[in-house]
Amino acid sequence: MTVAVIRFGGSNCDRDAVRALEHLGVEADIVWHEDGLPADPSGVVIPGGFSYGDYLRAGAMAARSPIMAEVREVADEGTPVLGVCNGAQIGSESGLTPGAFTTNRSARFQCEHVHCRVERADTPFTSVFDEGDVIRLPIAHGEGRFEIADDRYDDLVAENRVLFRYCDADGEVTDAANPNGSKGNVAGVLGERESVAVLMPHPERATLPDLHAGTDGQGLLRAFA
Repeated sequence: MTVAVIRFGGSNCDRDAVRALEHLGVEADIVWHEDGLPADPSGVVIPGGFSYGDYLRAGAMAARSPIMAEVREVADEGTPVLGVCNGAQIGSESGLTPGAFTTNRSARFQCEHVHCRVERADTPFTSVFDEGDVIRLPIAHGEGRFEIADDRYDDLVAENRVLFRYCDADGEVTDAANPNGSKGNVAGVLGERESVAVLMPHPERATLPDLHAGTDGQGLLRAFA
């Protein structure tokens, strides 16, 4: 079986995701969103980019593509689904995960490396880490600020569905370590199933050693191996 990496008009990290997965020995193919998912995919990646030019809201139009109904179906069956950056926006807009991603506190596009603390180590995406581990990943987004109503945030925390938080190199969750103003320094969250996750940092850009950006992203992508 093959991991399906969904391509929308405006996706620009789909080939990066495929190359990163193949580096780990995972078979992966790009799937054009209008063609639908292949039968029985072993996983689904919703990659970064600017689907539909980020018109209306980032991810809002792609979330209404018919393929996302198929993604929700396979997610309900336990198939690993990972949304990255624009894929995280699409995931939240389609209801795969709670909350929303909106304009950065700086009101600017930000491209830099950040530190993230692993909040859950018992999911497919974090099983190679220990709770509290600090990993370094790149971000590249203008609308990465995670927002959610206070009561729903309390539920998210109570249900232990925060996967990563922005932190400093020592693992301290501080405002200074929060690159975009995300509520609670949230960098990644889980869906109702632990096999569904979205995050703003790019693990595929921290997987290949020859990119000299570190390899901490390998751990997340090994969920598909």
